[in-house]
Amino acid sequence: MKDIITRSYKDSINVKEAFFKQNLPLIMQTAEVIADAFKAGNKLLLCGNGGSAADAQHLAAEFVNRFMIERPPLPAVALSTDTSILTSIGNDYSFDQIFLKQIKAIGKEGDVLLAISTSGESKNVIMAVKTARDMGIKTIGLTGKSGGKMAKMVDILLNVDANITARVQEVHITIGHIICELIDHILFQQGGKD
Repeated sequence: MKDIITRSYKDSINVKEAFFKQNLPLIMQTAEVIADAFKAGNKLLLCGNGGSAADAQHLAAEFVNRFMIERPPLPAVALSTDTSILTSIGNDYSFDQIFLKQIKAIGKEGDVLLAISTSGESKNVIMAVKTARDMGIKTIGLTGKSGGKMAKMVDILLNVDANITARVQEVHITIGHIICELIDHILFQQGGKD
């Protein structure tokens, strides 16, 4: 049992270290893109399935409520939260369209879509990215493994080069928290340029 614990946390640390050594500029760029959207009166849309849906909801809550400092709410919407919308679209059309129809309904040019998929292959997330791009919405992908089909579709790719879903998800939520902290800094502390 102790071996499992030790292996697990060491693997998690190693995957995080490898990702962050290579991707600091992309994380800063991501935070700046989202902060610029907020400054311009636009919103952040987030989508994903399963654990990635939970991450999308978690991060939306950090923006709408607060992260680590007291500040005004920021407009972020997780597209996985309204069961009536999800089941209506899933039943009448297909599960592949559950995010894209919401983006068409509430998205607009200048918004940002944060699309989360540990494989980069989730069809409904890929269709959301395509729809967003067609509408002039900037797209950011949080992926794992090789990045899948999403790798070539998004404006900014934050890909965790790992094959174990749990390790990818651990890095994803860390990335999300860092982006929240950076955006708080950019928008509400010292002008944000360090």
